[in-house]
Amino acid sequence: MHYVDKTEHICRMVDAGSYLFLSRPRRFGKSLTVSTLHELYSGSAELFEGLWAGAHWGFAERRTPVIWLQFASSSFQAIGLVDALNRILEAQARKLGVTLSAGGNYPGRFQELIQRAAASHPSGKVVILVDEYDKPIIGHLDDIPRAEANRDILKTFYSVLKDADPYVELVFITGVSAFSKVSLFSDLNNLQNLTLHPLAYTLVGITQTELERDFGPQLDATDFTREQVKHWYNGYAWGAHETVYNPWSILQFLQSGQLDNYWSDSGTPTFVTQLLAKDAEFHIAPVTARQTDLTSFNLANLNPVAILFQGGYLTVKQELHDPKRYVLDYPNEEVRQTFLEALLGDYGFGKPGSATIRVNRLYEAFCGRDLDAVIDIIDASLAGVPNELWAKKSEAMIHAIVHTTFTVLGIYTRSKVSTSRGRADIVVEVPKYVYVIELKIGGTVAEALAQIEARGYATPYVDDAREVVRIGMVFDVVRRKVSDWAED
Repeated sequence: MHYVDKTEHICRMVDAGSYLFLSRPRRFGKSLTVSTLHELYSGSAELFEGLWAGAHWGFAERRTPVIWLQFASSSFQAIGLVDALNRILEAQARKLGVTLSAGGNYPGRFQELIQRAAASHPSGKVVILVDEYDKPIIGHLDDIPRAEANRDILKTFYSVLKDADPYVELVFITGVSAFSKVSLFSDLNNLQNLTLHPLAYTLVGITQTELERDFGPQLDATDFTREQVKHWYNGYAWGAHETVYNPWSILQFLQSGQLDNYWSDSGTPTFVTQLLAKDAEFHIAPVTARQTDLTSFNLANLNPVAILFQGGYLTVKQELHDPKRYVLDYPNEEVRQTFLEALLGDYGFGKPGSATIRVNRLYEAFCGRDLDAVIDIIDASLAGVPNELWAKKSEAMIHAIVHTTFTVLGIYTRSKVSTSRGRADIVVEVPKYVYVIELKIGGTVAEALAQIEARGYATPYVDDAREVVRIGMVFDVVRRKVSDWAED
């Protein structure tokens, strides 16, 4: 078995504060971090032989009762959140050998569990670990009333921690989202958010150094260069300049030896892609956001950028100052393709797999300069857009679908490419050709081609060895198709 020793990071983190919160995307090792803390405070010294903590932790003196609340595996969806909380508390009480009063409400029983577990230990303290604290909320973001009801239940539940300070050695809370303190943790004034804190930059995820050190032979056994692997799977960052790999994706790659979209199995936030498709949005990244935008989450005003950042679809690429802001972009090729395929599905392509089939056909058509096939595929794409989306933003929808489709191809596609005299709508680059495309809603093909020429959209490619093909397309928004086109 191979793994990366993160115990030094974990030990230094818990020594920095008593109430800690960490937001990270799915499949990033949050639960493993919580499990490691559980074993550290449970005194399981034998599990840490040869690791940093094995020589530095002090297992005997730091042994403390642990209350471990795991929402990812709870049955709240089937039986309701209140009953699920009571079941979780009962299970923890049995594990710790304490008895809770029958018939008490869940906040009262949580308080009772903390106090009785603390009283059972000479230190009079407990460690409280909450894994995936927000699962009952973000699992229902397509049903906001239910998400709000669960949020209110959890707010009451977590409010118990305010008065538990005399009994607490450590509170460590993890989740995907970072709900604002006002909405969920208003009573925890001492909760330290590590989401963008230096202590947590590389706490989870695998750095390039760690990958080379611990998985070098496995990397050498693949058919891909280090740069190819890095392009596909590295790139996540929450500050500074060091980036990390998603552990799930890179380990799946090392096992299979194939570059593929492994992270898509963890789920794409469909409510976000539906919202973006509704507004015909496709320029998702790069984008600039304030620090406060990235470390809060408000059900009353869902911010797609915050959701995409917290979900791992956008990551920090540059840190700005005065005021504190960040430039965000897709972390890597795997995430970019995963997200855009999901977005295409909400434009009317059906499942992401269907979108992939269509865009692969489009790629072959561009490579073979089969422009009749290109037009047929674009027409089929536009025809699949749901009526409610098309009616509101038909012109924007044309540009969004054409651009997103080309991007998913894996072609080097740029939309609204600037030159000194204007912006080309789309540039598509394939091995033998560079296509400079101007889209028109109404108007004529002659006008589109004249604009390409007059504004020098093809000028940047004058010395390119590939053949430059200028294409004008005119769209009929009523019939949802290309009404005329020509190449030059």
